[in-house]
Parts: sequence; structure tokens; C-alpha cells
Amino acid sequence: MSDKNIVLNVSGIEVIYNHVILVLKGVSLQVPEQGIVSLLGGNGAGKTTTLRAISNLLKGERGDVTKGSIELRGERIENLTPADLVNRGVVQVMEGRHCFAHLSIEENLLTGSYTRTDKGEIAANLDKVYTYFPRLKTRRTSQAAYTSGGEQQMCAIGRALMTNPSVMLLDEPSMGLAPQIVEEVFNIVKDLNDKEKVTFLIAEQNTNMALKYSDYGYIMESGRIVMDGDAADLRSNEDVKEFYLGMGGGERKSFKDVKSYKRRKRWLA
Repeated sequence: MSDKNIVLNVSGIEVIYNHVILVLKGVSLQVPEQGIVSLLGGNGAGKTTTLRAISNLLKGERGDVTKGSIELRGERIENLTPADLVNRGVVQVMEGRHCFAHLSIEENLLTGSYTRTDKGEIAANLDKVYTYFPRLKTRRTSQAAYTSGGEQQMCAIGRALMTNPSVMLLDEPSMGLAPQIVEEVFNIVKDLNDKEKVTFLIAEQNTNMALKYSDYGYIMESGRIVMDGDAADLRSNEDVKEFYLGMGGGERKSFKDVKSYKRRKRWLA
């Protein structure tokens, strides 16, 4: 990927939990301005940890970035607080949605505007959320606990949109959703990218859907990047088809089992 207009640059990071457990082992990736990049892999691959390293949410889980660097538009951000990052336009939508169950949909959305003081701007942002998520407008007075998983995912993304983000980190947005709702959510992501110019880094296990809507993809296994490339190239790659798109007849479970596959030198450092 070209270095031109790179908004997020993660370079060789290692993450250790509890001062002992090495989870990320030299992860490097880049996200271009106004791009959609997918971070793919199974459970335990390190996708969520990578996103939390970027958004600096590791501290609450006794995790630390011990090597490497993370840059936002050329500025090192490893030591910034999550609130600092939100103010710089970086917001994360966590896995599992985490809506406030006893608040209404609209009250949940308004919690995303806590960094804003201009009431007119808050109202405009709320109208924008309802434009992209009309279903939320019809359910705006409903208690979040009594809405569907798809509506809660839309609420979580809408709440993040209330912060006026330039970069959004989505962690497993398709988890637990029906296929038609997943398609709807990804279509909205594409609209936000096209019309609002929001840059996305999406951690996903639904490889087919993620690559369908992404420009570029990275595949993780065991805390390392094992393959990356243009989304169209990854979708047509025979090994990706077999291991991640369910289109092969073999029983291999990992790129490690492909004898002809050689990791790029930068991942071996």
C-alpha cells in the first residue's frame, strides 16, 4: 500500500497482557484516508487487541504496547487517552454493541455527544444519524434492551457517529446478526465512507462480507499479519477462498499448512 495519505500507521507493535502474555507479535498495517480496510481472522487472532491498541483501551485490561509505534496522520498516539483520541476524530465501536440497556435509543445516541457543547451541532448530528439509520428514528423512544440485535448495532454505530469521527474502528459489526441485517449495516458503512468521508478499520470474521465492502484487507493468525492485499485480490486468492470463504474441500485450518506460502520478511522481524 502506498504511503500517500495514510491516516493510521501501525508499525511493528507488540502487545503484552499482565506483563507476561504476548498477544500481538509485530503487527503492522496502514489505513489510507477515506478508505475501508478490513482486519480478518478467527477468534483469538488478535483483531480486537489491535483495535484496542489503536484506541488505547488496553489499560483497562492490563495490556500494554511494548514495542512499535502507532501514528495518526504522522503523530504518535500510543500515550494519548481514549478521550484525547475521540477529540482527534478516532472512535471505536466495540464488539457486542454495549448499548445502555435501560436508556432509550435516542438517549443512547446522545451519550455519544458528551464531548460536544453546541446544541445546534448535536441536533444536526442526531438528524444525520436518523438519516442514515431511519429504523432508529422509528424506535427512538424504545428502551435499548427491547430492540433487536441489528437495531442495537445501528445504535452503537450511530452513537459513534455523534462524535463527528474521521476514523471509525468497528469490532465484529456482523456478530450475531441475520445475513440481511449484516448487508444493511455494511451498506450504511459504505454510505458513511462515500458521503461523510469517514475512514474505517473493520475487524471481522465474516471475511466474504468484509472484503466485498473493503478496499484492502489484512489477515491475522496468532497475533501476526500473515497476508494482506487489495480486497479483490484476496477474494480471488485460492487459499483465502479455502480457509476463510468456505469454498475449499480440504481440511487445512491455517496458512501455516500451506507449504508454498511464505510470510513477508517484515513479519519475521
